[in-house]
Amino acid sequence: LYHKMQQSGVKSDKYVYVAVLQACTKTGDLTQGRLLHAEIMESGVTSDLVIGNALIDMYAKCGSLEEARKVFDKLSKRDVVSWGA
Repeated sequence: LYHKMQQSGVKSDKYVYVAVLQACTKTGDLTQGRLLHAEIMESGVTSDLVIGNALIDMYAKCGSLEEARKVFDKLSKRDVVSWGA
């Protein structure tokens, strides 16, 4: 569905990114999660706390604690969710 949306030219927003990251987390699809992270970086919404927390959660639950830590360290703000992810 996400790929069809992209092919149709629909722009993603932070809500779409978070939903797709949650799908990657649930399926354990680290490769797709990394690709989405790169797309998020290109879009410029990486400073969003909700997206940062979703990235941390995805990386941690997919077994890449080092990448989760890198995202955590780059967050300009952290909340309870950030610390718990």
